[in-house]
Amino acid sequence: MNTTTVSGLAAPRDGRALATGWPARIAIAGILALVILPLLPVGSFVLSIGTTAFITAIAAASLHLLIRTGHVSMGHAAFMGIGAYASVLVTMKLQLPFAAGLVAAFVAPAILALLIGPLVLRLAGKYFVLVTFLFGEIVRMVFVEWTTLTGGANGIPGVPPPHPRLLDPQAYYYFALGFAIVLIGFIARLLSSEIGRSIDAIREGENLAECSGVPVLRVKVCIFALSCGIVGIAGALQGHFIRYIDPTSFSMVQSLNLVVVNVIGGMYALVGPIIGTAFFMITPELLRDYVELQRVIFGIIIIVVIAFFPGGLVEIAQRRADALRGKRKVGP
Repeated sequence: MNTTTVSGLAAPRDGRALATGWPARIAIAGILALVILPLLPVGSFVLSIGTTAFITAIAAASLHLLIRTGHVSMGHAAFMGIGAYASVLVTMKLQLPFAAGLVAAFVAPAILALLIGPLVLRLAGKYFVLVTFLFGEIVRMVFVEWTTLTGGANGIPGVPPPHPRLLDPQAYYYFALGFAIVLIGFIARLLSSEIGRSIDAIREGENLAECSGVPVLRVKVCIFALSCGIVGIAGALQGHFIRYIDPTSFSMVQSLNLVVVNVIGGMYALVGPIIGTAFFMITPELLRDYVELQRVIFGIIIIVVIAFFPGGLVEIAQRRADALRGKRKVGP
């Protein structure tokens, strides 16, 4: 399998991180464990954490799709918010079913991404980061100021669940898990296809990819729109789960969290944002007894992980896999 070195880490070029080898086995075991978890004597709090983790994993994986083109967005949560508001307004104002709201949650941010993509995707590096940060702040201010539609700073309470049966925490847990499996599986399939190879070629060198016949800008705009549409679905799932949305849920801090999740897990393998989400959700709960120092300790842990494993937590697993292959080669 072709590889490219990123921060000293051999990362899959073709996006098959969830399709072959140890990641596939871990993914299957992890899905089985997640399916069984609600059947164990766990409380609604654990199920709530699990549901939130699935939604976060969808959002982080959607950002990963954009990162694979070589762009890191600091306004991704804004598109998540657009999806959330679109779904809530369609279901509450227009009295349409959740399915229609879900379609709106995908289409609204995807169309906006198609409109601005040809402009912002011509930028690179810090310029793209700065523009997406400003865009995220503009969208947040629209949420705050457009009170007649969004409820302003007070948000929109009383958001209905997708279905009355989904008021049960266990039911919504499985509902969100199903969406996570389908959407992340779709991203994995996309990255392992010819399109995925074009995406990685663009990240490694746009000029070379262009010379090889890859329509660079068109691919980047389409991936940008798809990424924003998927994170819009995550926003809809979050809004109907919490049953309340407001502008603070989709601020720059949330965009930064999605970037951190990808960096911690590993930016150039799809398993990275999944591992990063688990780390980001579970670690603060393990530090709950240290209330006053919880954020400080969590920040130190993040710094240590990034310092010692620049390829993310996935680098640990890959080093272990390489060590096992080495032992088999030199073994009796």
